[in-house]
Amino acid sequence: MALSVPTTISAISLDAHLRSAGVCDSLRHLIAYVGIACKHIVREVWCGRAGRTGAHNVYQEEQYELDVLSNRILEEHMRLNELVACYASEECEQIVQLRKDAPYSLVFDPLDGSSLIDVNFAIGTIAGVYHGPEILGRRPREQAAAMYILYGPRTTLTYSVGAGKGVHEFVLDDIGEFVYHKSCHVEPDAKAYAPGNISAAASSPGYKRLVDLWIHEQKTLRYSGCMVPDIHHILSKGNGIFCNLSGGKFPEGKLRLPFECGPFAFLVEEAGGASSDGQRSILDKSIDRIEQRTQFIVGSKNEVDRVTTILREG
Repeated sequence: MALSVPTTISAISLDAHLRSAGVCDSLRHLIAYVGIACKHIVREVWCGRAGRTGAHNVYQEEQYELDVLSNRILEEHMRLNELVACYASEECEQIVQLRKDAPYSLVFDPLDGSSLIDVNFAIGTIAGVYHGPEILGRRPREQAAAMYILYGPRTTLTYSVGAGKGVHEFVLDDIGEFVYHKSCHVEPDAKAYAPGNISAAASSPGYKRLVDLWIHEQKTLRYSGCMVPDIHHILSKGNGIFCNLSGGKFPEGKLRLPFECGPFAFLVEEAGGASSDGQRSILDKSIDRIEQRTQFIVGSKNEVDRVTTILREG
């Protein structure tokens, strides 16, 4: 069982924090519903359901039992709360319509890193919220909120509603309440690096040069194979660079813009960091299809700038 954090009288709950930040009731309730759904997911993670289903999702990635179950849990909670007009999930081929008159749309990766469950690595859930009943044609900068839940030794929820209100981390306590832990800020210079799709360095001179630079500069390697803990490390420690570049089997990049890159770019930029696809901020990319992939660079601003400059030089 994950370590619990005792509740104290002075602990600030997620709901109280959202109220104090002036978040409107509907968005506050939706963030809370995602948090509640993820409490159910973490219980299933603790049960150790790590088996393969024998099926594949729309991206031809092998599905695990927990992928399907986590998707079902989130869908059930979104149907119950009457706040979601539609949602797009990494486990679904199409956008799922719920209520035309509901105020928000939701994008989510129900369980990022599910293939790491059987080796007991940290995994997580990622979500982004948009005003209105549309997802396609939107840009991640338009998100009303973004959040992720990390299932590790402790279960944490980190959210932002943008607008300069910061990025805030909460820990699941021993009575099942998310309580305030700290606010996150990303410094401009990186001490750690997390290089995804590193096989692309074989065909990308720029990427190879970057990896050699990071090694030469004795930066700390922090890469687990799951984006949630890898980017959480940047937000928690306050610096770092994560990249998953195009190349090899993924000419457009491996990661999905709607469910993965968009929410994390929103969070890291709100915390003072930067994001890029090599040309522009991820927040300015239009979501043209739900399966859209992108190259992804995110973290400390000065390092993101250096990465994009070196990649352009080749």
